[in-house]
Parts: sequence; structure tokens; C-alpha cells
Amino acid sequence: MTRKVTKAIFPVAGLGTRFLPATKSIPKEIMTLVDRPLIQYAIDEARAAGIEEFIFVTSRGKGALEDYFDHAHELESSLKKSGKTELLDILRSTNMESGAIAYVRQHKALGLGHAVWCARRLVGDEPFAVILTDDVIMGEPPCLQQMIEAYQETGGSMVATMEVPADKTQAYGVLDVSEDMGAIVRARGMVEKPKENPPSNLAVIGRYILAPSVLNNLNKLKQGSGGEIQLTDAIADEIAEGRDVFGLRFRGQRFDCGSKAGFLQATVAFGLARDDLKDEFAGYLSDLLAMRKAAE
Repeated sequence: MTRKVTKAIFPVAGLGTRFLPATKSIPKEIMTLVDRPLIQYAIDEARAAGIEEFIFVTSRGKGALEDYFDHAHELESSLKKSGKTELLDILRSTNMESGAIAYVRQHKALGLGHAVWCARRLVGDEPFAVILTDDVIMGEPPCLQQMIEAYQETGGSMVATMEVPADKTQAYGVLDVSEDMGAIVRARGMVEKPKENPPSNLAVIGRYILAPSVLNNLNKLKQGSGGEIQLTDAIADEIAEGRDVFGLRFRGQRFDCGSKAGFLQATVAFGLARDDLKDEFAGYLSDLLAMRKAAE
């Protein structure tokens, strides 16, 4: 029987340089997608999957991210006095209970594997999830919940995966598949950003459920692609040591909100999915496209 996954690591130490100058003063993770910061989408997904403990791996300049989850007593009081109950409910939904969040500092930018390793003492000897906030996934049920349900059947470790064009595989960790069972695949290897001859077109994206033994692999602090400590390499070590690793073809659409184009695409998709915005927003987009076409 698999152990329940109740802890999740959120690596949020990056500088967000692709979004300068905005990220000069605010962490990328609290940039808003429609009306919620990226980190809120990740937290909501984790909550839906039953996560109870939230571990943030941060760095200098992330104070605003930490403050975001604190209780805003003055604002709550003002909304309550004004009778703005709907806004009050929205505000309270962002609050986190005392002790639910822990923060760990990553002092050097040594890669995703190193960021996860920094949280090892808080994880202990338990399976855990890793959520990358840059990857925003629109899906029902949420992606991590889908993974938790699949993990309860498979055990081992599991990564979220999606098919990408062959010429895009060099931007991802890629699975080498030994058994394709439809939604779930069994991996016999993983390659980080293959420059040529990728083993498949199944790319690993930013959702993981990992056995605690992955942290033992990371203890080696082995440098991989780009001179960084790669989480992909530590997962590949699981396979080499005879432990199971699976990929899940999740149901949903993934947006790379670490890129400007992906962030804009997500804004459009989530805006059109909102009942309070879709009619006005769709009308504007339709008019804009018509004007651009007329001007060609």
C-alpha cells in the first residue's frame, strides 16, 4: 500500500530574469494571471490533491511572496465593515494556517535538483510532491490530483508528461519508455535536454511525486546538464537502482508561464474560461483580430 502524499516542495528561488524589468521589484511567482498570482494556482492545485504541508525553497528578495500568504487583518476588517462578503471570501481563500508553510533558503543557483535537496530535512522519509509554478495547468481534475490517484495504484515515483514535437525535446527532460499502458507509462530511463536522438517525445513537465530515496540520490550533488544538479538525473538513478518510475499523460493544457508568450497564452485561456469575463474579453479579441486582418 502506498503512503499518503501530504508534503509538496515549491522551488521558487529563481530570479525571473525573462520578465525583467517587472521582476526587479516583485517575485515572478506573484505576477498575476488574470487576478491570481502564479503561486496561488500552484497552491490551489496542491490543496485539491490533499497536500497539507507546503515547503517553499526561496532566495533573497522573496519577501513579498512570503507576505502574500499572511493574514491581511486590516484589509479583512475593511471589507467586512463594507459588507463586501464576496471579496472577503476571496481574500480568506489565500490565507494559510500557521505552521502549514515552511521556507528554506537556496543560497546558490545550482539547479532544480539542488533546490529540492535543500528541503530534504523537512521532507524526511516520506513521499513528496514537487510543483513548478512556471508550469500552469488547466485541467479537471487538477493535474496533481490526477497524479495522486494514479500513484495510489502504481507506487514508486511519478512524473507528469506530455507529448512534444521532436524538435522541441531538447528543452525538456525526456522519458525512455519500457511499457506504454495508455495514460501511464513505465520508464526505463530519463535524459535531460537531449541534444540529439531523444528516446521518445514524452517530455517531463513541472509536476512530480517522488519517493524519499530520490533525496538520497541528490545527496551525491552530482552535476549534470548545464553544470547544474538535475532532478532528472536523481530520478534516473531510481530506475538504475531497480525502483519504479512512471509517467502520467495528464488530462489538461499546460502553459509555460516562465516565458512571455506562454504567460500571454495562459492569460487568454484563463480569461476566456471565466464566466464574468469571457463575453467581453472574447468580443474584444474578435474585434482585434478582425482589425488586424483588415490591415493586412
